[in-house]
Amino acid sequence: MVNNSFYATGKRKTAVARVWLKPGNGTILVNKMTLEDYFDGGEYSRSAAEKPLTLTATLVKFDVMATLRGGGKSAQVEALSHGITKALVEIDPGFRTTLKRAGLLTRDSRVKERKKYGQRGARARFQFSKR
Repeated sequence: MVNNSFYATGKRKTAVARVWLKPGNGTILVNKMTLEDYFDGGEYSRSAAEKPLTLTATLVKFDVMATLRGGGKSAQVEALSHGITKALVEIDPGFRTTLKRAGLLTRDSRVKERKKYGQRGARARFQFSKR
């Protein structure tokens, strides 16, 4: 806790979310923009980002300020959700069981597999010709 705010980092694929939670009225700012402006008003992004806050009934108790980098919009939303979850657990360890059961504390470690030499992609091979 630094000057009454709580910090956590959330990750998904190559997206990284740095999240600060501080007591407030439920405002969510992402890269100095509102959540709707940054994610083009998508309903999925709003519900995914607010899920940890709604599960712990703290939606109107904290302001969220986040900086997002890397990845696409979908990965960024999931990284933001992961970061908010970790910050909430730092605030109150009692939230841990609720958030763990919802699967929000687990870092989704799936990333794109690298392309191998002599192949077209990670697993795809060049077409084989017998003759």
